[in-house]
Amino acid sequence: MIFSGEEIVAELEQLGITHVIWIPDSDLGRWESALEKSMLSLIRVCREGEAWPLAAGLIIGGKSPVVIIQSTGLFESGDALRNVVHDMRIPVFSIVGARNWLNANSHDSAKRFVMPIVDAWDIDYQLIESRSERAKLKQHYDTCCASSRAGMIVLAE
Repeated sequence: MIFSGEEIVAELEQLGITHVIWIPDSDLGRWESALEKSMLSLIRVCREGEAWPLAAGLIIGGKSPVVIIQSTGLFESGDALRNVVHDMRIPVFSIVGARNWLNANSHDSAKRFVMPIVDAWDIDYQLIESRSERAKLKQHYDTCCASSRAGMIVLAE
């Protein structure tokens, strides 16, 4: 695991994140206990498509949320992402777990489609594939905030 629950909480708190909007799925679900114990407001959605407009409303209200979902949830929520990020131009930041990315023997189609779909949605992203690349989270978040644009971390699982 690239970030432990405690490590991701420390990173998000350092970034000034106020809310985590998510579905605790796959490897990312292991963060739930640490997130629940943190000062971050944790919002669990039923479907990933609900996460983007919730984040948009929080941003409009002056908060700093992050959407955390798995790659298959990104696939499901594409229309909501499109509307919020491209039509409304709200700079939502997200962390998307790339399911089975680190499993060289996986034949999971989610692994094959995640990057083409991220590219198709035209979201500025950084891929984190190892613990040595964890600094990309802060760097990319800061860059996206400074330019008021949406951003994404694709986190290898």
